[in-house]
Amino acid sequence: MTALEAFKHHAQEGSPAALEVAPLAERRWWRWWRWWQVAVAVGGFLVLLPGSLLIAIAIKLTSRGPILYRGTRIGRGLEPFTIYKFRTLLADAERRIGARLVTPGDPLFTPIGRFLRKYKLDEIPQLINVVLGEMSLVGPRPEIQHYVDMYSAEERQLLSVRPGITDWASIRYRNEGEILLGASDPEAAYMEKIRPGKIRLGLEYVQRQSLLTDIKILAQTARAIFVPVRGDE
Repeated sequence: MTALEAFKHHAQEGSPAALEVAPLAERRWWRWWRWWQVAVAVGGFLVLLPGSLLIAIAIKLTSRGPILYRGTRIGRGLEPFTIYKFRTLLADAERRIGARLVTPGDPLFTPIGRFLRKYKLDEIPQLINVVLGEMSLVGPRPEIQHYVDMYSAEERQLLSVRPGITDWASIRYRNEGEILLGASDPEAAYMEKIRPGKIRLGLEYVQRQSLLTDIKILAQTARAIFVPVRGDE
């Protein structure tokens, strides 16, 4: 049974395992916070536009293929959506590797792909997803269907909020590529060393979500991008 089928089953049965997405929109602060995020996303996009144009030109000059990567992710309430990123891999990489994880040493990176990922510059186009209401600035990172189908009933709580550009897990595992580097089986290493922690931090965020928490995460994300990783903090 896939995650979507399980969700529909629990919802029909009235089970507590069904996602409760409505209460979030009813919180007094949520509507204000949502419009504030849209304003920040639009403002951020305009501020980053010159740099984004340079990135777009660099991508086009150094590799064949589109400037943007468009992939399907699973969002709030199990709704699929198209996520936007600056392309960091060769144009046919997804066809060649499928859902396989990519490590920093992978030859599928474009000439500037590693740099874009290291400094999270490839995430800039996701501001479009925020404006469209498919993502938030802060929230559990959206997953592909492959990983969502693995969710337990408890883990499906991650789908009760909009996915975000950043969260506690994004900060904690910002050096994810380095953790997986050298692993004989990156997928197995991810499932053992990274995924459990990501799930735990994501659930903690869902259960304790607040305006103050979101502001803290945004501030620490900005700091993490410019401060070198010092081991496992």
